[in-house]
Amino acid sequence: MRIAVVAASLDILGGQSIQAQALCAGLRQAGYEVDFVPINPRFPRGLGWVRRYPYVRTVLNQSLYLPSLHRLRRADVVHVFSASYWSFLIAVAPALLVARHYRKRILLNYHSGQADDHLERWGTLVHPWLELAHEIVVPSEYLRAVFARHGYPARAVPNLVDTTRFRYRDRMPPHARFVSARNLEPIYRVNVTLEAFAMVRERLPSATLTIAGDGSERARLVRRAAALGERGITFRGRVNPVDMPALYDEADIFVNSSIVDNQPLSVLEAFAAGLPVVSTATGDIAALVRDRETGLVIPPDDAFAMAKAMTTMLEYPVRARQMARRARSEVEAFTWSRLREQWDAAYAGVPA
Repeated sequence: MRIAVVAASLDILGGQSIQAQALCAGLRQAGYEVDFVPINPRFPRGLGWVRRYPYVRTVLNQSLYLPSLHRLRRADVVHVFSASYWSFLIAVAPALLVARHYRKRILLNYHSGQADDHLERWGTLVHPWLELAHEIVVPSEYLRAVFARHGYPARAVPNLVDTTRFRYRDRMPPHARFVSARNLEPIYRVNVTLEAFAMVRERLPSATLTIAGDGSERARLVRRAAALGERGITFRGRVNPVDMPALYDEADIFVNSSIVDNQPLSVLEAFAAGLPVVSTATGDIAALVRDRETGLVIPPDDAFAMAKAMTTMLEYPVRARQMARRARSEVEAFTWSRLREQWDAAYAGVPA
């Protein structure tokens, strides 16, 4: 079977691009013929400067992306990764239309935690396009329920994580070395993580916080870190996926403050690396991070509660280790060996 995977390449670092690459690797290993069609084709040499100008960048990107969709005619199944809002209209809708034109089986693999708002507010800009997909596949029961509320049945196939890439180790005892690996966007509330860390640092002056990721909030967050006192805070910027295992290995506790989410790969990777996790329970995180079982759960936008949970992990190392071990065991359900049959069924159209 020939599968065309339409998604962002790793030139756009994020959960979807990493998931797309992991899926392609698994499919090829399983004997599928895979054609990866990037929604962000690389610009011709000498035109890299165009990326600094949003509207011109979009025009050039589309002039390269749209013609590349003719490759879908060679596929048996077209697997389209999807986010929300403008990305859906610019990247996803054309792929759905072309795949339908070629009469291919289409899987729309929707990942965004913003699905409920997207489906509710964008209405006629979204729903006609969803009808073009033969099946909607989502990574979580949380998103499956969201689509069901809007009248769309969906198949749930979890995100992939290659646990062999991460060195598991018990943090015994854990040190005050915290890591955040979310993009610097408002929905991830990295500012709350900064505020919580500043409280922890008052008690533990040697504490450190590494912030991996980039985004529109970077300048504001850097200014806030300076106002709080920069000691112990490091902004690492975008981290290449191949370097993530080392990033987790340097840390002892993973922290996440998001208020909109689905099934973040960073949490799964933290589990694989043995990091105790402190997180909000947004989206499907509630199923991943169960309070006092696989991590500590905090309310959204509550820096004080987050600081308390961070120190609790340090004060009760045996409990922290128990939670990390349980999480490491459960993350095996997200490996290719456990998910291959589910993707086989989805591509073949076998009912979920």
